[in-house]
Amino acid sequence: MEAYRDQYATLFNGGKKVVLLGVSVDPDTMLANWARESSFPVLFGSDPDQKVGKLYGSTRGKLDTRNLFVIGPDGRITFKQVPVNVLSQEAYAELGKAIARTVGGGTAEKEK
Repeated sequence: MEAYRDQYATLFNGGKKVVLLGVSVDPDTMLANWARESSFPVLFGSDPDQKVGKLYGSTRGKLDTRNLFVIGPDGRITFKQVPVNVLSQEAYAELGKAIARTVGGGTAEKEK
């Protein structure tokens, strides 16, 4: 997730017209502390009961992969990465394209 943080301004259009929401089964207190200590400019949601994971098909027994959602200016989910692959350049390129589409061809870079 650090790569997402470090590329926030370019990859996520600086947070203009788009919201990035990461969801995991981690407890909310742990997510909040981690996000604050690491200076993440994105939102995180805790899904301990796996309701979101089950809805989006990312559960594996009692395990749940992390989910990443792009939310457009109208409040609708425009893109989802299930599971999030923070080590894949292809995943960043795909995310960049999705954000550019969401903001209407904005300045989000396609490759980072």
